[in-house]
Amino acid sequence: AVPRTRILATGGASHNKKILQVLSDVFNAPVFTIDTANSACLGSAYRAMHGLVAEKNVSLADVVKLAPEPRLAVTPTPGAEEV
Repeated sequence: AVPRTRILATGGASHNKKILQVLSDVFNAPVFTIDTANSACLGSAYRAMHGLVAEKNVSLADVVKLAPEPRLAVTPTPGAEEV
């Protein structure tokens, strides 16, 4: 079975529930957010950490396991996929 689509919203617009709801309704998928002001910097930091441990055969997936779990922000409005 194919896992359901999930959207991870970051950046300034991720604080606007109405924008998140539109995303959720259009893609018929739940939208999750993280409590990080600058997600691009966070991604860069994880890649840098991965580079430091690369010679120990540590995968990027293992490095980001320490990241906080995204929080569910909104779910699709029932019937939105019909519109």
